[in-house]
Amino acid sequence: MKKKNILKGVLFVGIGASIYGMLATFVKMAYHDGFTTSEVTTSQFVLGLLGLLILNFIQTITSKQKLSLPNSKEVRMLILAGTSLGGTSLFYYIAVQYINVSIAIVLLMQSVWFSVVVESILAKKLPNARKVVSVVIVLLGTVLATNLINMEIELDWHGVFWGLMAAASYTLTMFTSNTLATHLPVFRKSIIMLAGGSIVVFTFLFFAQIGPMYFDGLKSLYLNFTENTEHIHSFNYSIFWTYGFVLALFGTIIPPILFNIGFPNAGLGLGSIVSSLELPVSVTMAFVLLGEKVFLIQWVGIVLILFAIVLMNLPSKKEKEISVAELS
Repeated sequence: MKKKNILKGVLFVGIGASIYGMLATFVKMAYHDGFTTSEVTTSQFVLGLLGLLILNFIQTITSKQKLSLPNSKEVRMLILAGTSLGGTSLFYYIAVQYINVSIAIVLLMQSVWFSVVVESILAKKLPNARKVVSVVIVLLGTVLATNLINMEIELDWHGVFWGLMAAASYTLTMFTSNTLATHLPVFRKSIIMLAGGSIVVFTFLFFAQIGPMYFDGLKSLYLNFTENTEHIHSFNYSIFWTYGFVLALFGTIIPPILFNIGFPNAGLGLGSIVSSLELPVSVTMAFVLLGEKVFLIQWVGIVLILFAIVLMNLPSKKEKEISVAELS
């Protein structure tokens, strides 16, 4: 029974990571069709909220037991934590405007070593030698995976900046989602966090697209960040039925559900290893559907990052002894 549950967990986490890995490719395709970052993120979060509300309603009326409700403090904390969820999507999607999807996903995966730093700060304790080695391998893999050693390549610093911002925001999302209101059903918790993310997304929509159309002060503020005024226009609602459904399904509905089912069965360590499938899936999708060039040296870098994730999450000798003791 134990093995069956672990297999189920690995399967669910693996499928969730693979689906999430496809997301950036569809975002890039939406950009090619003339949609803006604001339209992409807004459609994803609006339809994601709608989908989760429907699922929560179904779960509430079909559940045989009373489901937990959050108190006012938990609601406030989850909404605040959810802003990082909105930030992750927003920063990541801005990054793929400037750089290839294959490079953007590598930058997002810097959350692997970001989390080590945050964990050390919170614990007020230096990371062990294995984690330090893993971080070094991740950084080496990143140099190869982004093809930085090829002097002919030009990486837009805007894309690199927003990619690293997405990694920082993703790190915050992981820490908060694993510690806040863990007693809540997955749909209820996701709805509240998504509501927090929507605040960030709607604010960006107003300041970066809709607002500058009507307010000269906002337009002047906008022009301080970029001279590109192509994004200042009325909202294109066709995004909802062209890409919005796929983005909501692949970004805010299916992966969180699968992760919340899979991680408890697979365990955090094994689950983290399996979830790294997101990296090769994303790069492969960009190669197949977008025709992005991915060199051999980049695949070597990706393999190194995956190896570092496995190394970081392998149980220590002490953890193995505890596990054996518990089983006996």
